[in-house]
Amino acid sequence: MNRFNSTVSVDEYLADSNVLFYLSDAVTQLLEHKEEYTQFGVTRYFAEYFSSVKNSNHILFREYNYIRATPHNRASFIRVFWRCYRQIGKSGDLLSMHEYRSLLQLLCPDFPVEMVQSAARIVLMDDAIDCLMSFSDFLYAFQLQFHYQEFLDSVLMIYQDLLAGKSPNTVIVPTSTSIELLPPVSTENNMERHQDGVEPSTLAQCIDALCDRFKHSHPPRSCMREILEETDKVCYYSFLMNLAKHETVNQTIGVLPGKADLLIDPEMDQELDKLIAQISVSPGSNSSGSAVVGLKELQRKASPRRNIHHRRKMEVESDGSTEETDSSEN
Repeated sequence: MNRFNSTVSVDEYLADSNVLFYLSDAVTQLLEHKEEYTQFGVTRYFAEYFSSVKNSNHILFREYNYIRATPHNRASFIRVFWRCYRQIGKSGDLLSMHEYRSLLQLLCPDFPVEMVQSAARIVLMDDAIDCLMSFSDFLYAFQLQFHYQEFLDSVLMIYQDLLAGKSPNTVIVPTSTSIELLPPVSTENNMERHQDGVEPSTLAQCIDALCDRFKHSHPPRSCMREILEETDKVCYYSFLMNLAKHETVNQTIGVLPGKADLLIDPEMDQELDKLIAQISVSPGSNSSGSAVVGLKELQRKASPRRNIHHRRKMEVESDGSTEETDSSEN
């Protein structure tokens, strides 16, 4: 949204841009760590904070409630996850849902398993969520689920009502309260396994009404209509998988490149080459220890607000590094 557009009210701009959210967080962080930041000056602190927000580095090692608080935070987290672990896709490794969760928790210590499970189910489309997944398949599914979580939860409730035989005229568009009453995973699987799906036109009608409530926080309507028009019956997870793979959806979120360019990142490759060169010329040091130091140095460069959660971050890296190495070798 253009802040210089005279047709946009001040209140509307502030609400849509989340400026007040970031300002409140900046002040909170400053007050909690004032001894650390006041020595550099308040002006410099705010400049670095909002620079990190602009550059999408502000979400590193922050709590889950923060990284999901705004669309920009969600998009930033998706981008950081891609850039940090792109080498997994480049090497062709397949990982389990639990291994992907461990990687996510290196970036966000309290990242919930339920979100990772939902992304895995989009890829696998059944209850075998312990199967291995490629990095690209998981990444695009994770992007869809994480960026549009509330909307997709509402679509799932509508889908379940339609499976239960409710008329579209009686299907209630879910509220934020009713979303908390989602059935457990086993119930979802049983419904999907014993049903052939629902009528696409009926689901499309309900989704169209749902989009009006969510404003812009949903995948493009044209993409959803296109997918629903291609089949006689539609199942929830197959619908989401098609959305996750749709290039227009990916472009709308605007974070990840297309699948052909997903593993290409010259800037990050250059940084990794520098780290490898430093490790190779470092006298009297073992490679694994140097690699950890190098990774931490790269993370320091990525996050100008690293010190806020530095002590917690170091603990998370220590706890998760062995698990990540072991799982990626499988």
